[in-house]
Amino acid sequence: MRYFDPAAFVDYLFNHFLLGGVLITVGLTVAGVLGGLILGMVIALMRMSSNRLLYGFAKVYVWFFRGTPLLIQLVVIYTGLPQLGIKFGVIGSALIGLILHEAAYLAEIIRGGFMAVPDGQREAAWALSIPKKTIFWRVTLPQAFRLIIPPFGNSVNSLLKATSLASVISVEEIMRRSDMLMQEHFQILEVYAAATVYYLFLVSAWDLVQQKLERHFGRSVSRNAKSAAVRH
Repeated sequence: MRYFDPAAFVDYLFNHFLLGGVLITVGLTVAGVLGGLILGMVIALMRMSSNRLLYGFAKVYVWFFRGTPLLIQLVVIYTGLPQLGIKFGVIGSALIGLILHEAAYLAEIIRGGFMAVPDGQREAAWALSIPKKTIFWRVTLPQAFRLIIPPFGNSVNSLLKATSLASVISVEEIMRRSDMLMQEHFQILEVYAAATVYYLFLVSAWDLVQQKLERHFGRSVSRNAKSAAVRH
């Protein structure tokens, strides 16, 4: 019987080929989050619009992309769309799938953050004749952003691990390169143990960033509350 080889595990932990997969995973995650944020903001605003057409489109979008597995979405984009004459490369297909999927979740997170801001805040700004754009950027958005951070952080965490599904369409991220090494050397435990360490490291690094963001914006709110108490 073959046992776990610590030396092989360490070798894989510092394997340049596997480290390259880590960089691809990080790149997919960053691009997915940024693209998802931009598209998610648009979808969220459409969901809050009084225009029935925009509202209906956004509602169907969220329903579809939250209701179907990311794996199916990736496979359809990469292998299904070419049958309709629409073809993307491996990385392009992965990015499109991740962004479209992530945007559906972030749209609901963003919408929830905006809806949680008390109406009195906006009404007070309107009473002072402050322009709508200024109210959005200076009143609504900062407060909504503070409320959005915790669920947004969880969504980023989930997306980081969901990038492993891109291996199904041959994107050489951590899981795909781990599979390639495993098939070459047949050291399953050692390879996947190294991959596990990489994922844990990336998730832990993001957790630290999220905690700093929460503390920063939490202090800002506390200072504002104290200032208001002093004025009264």
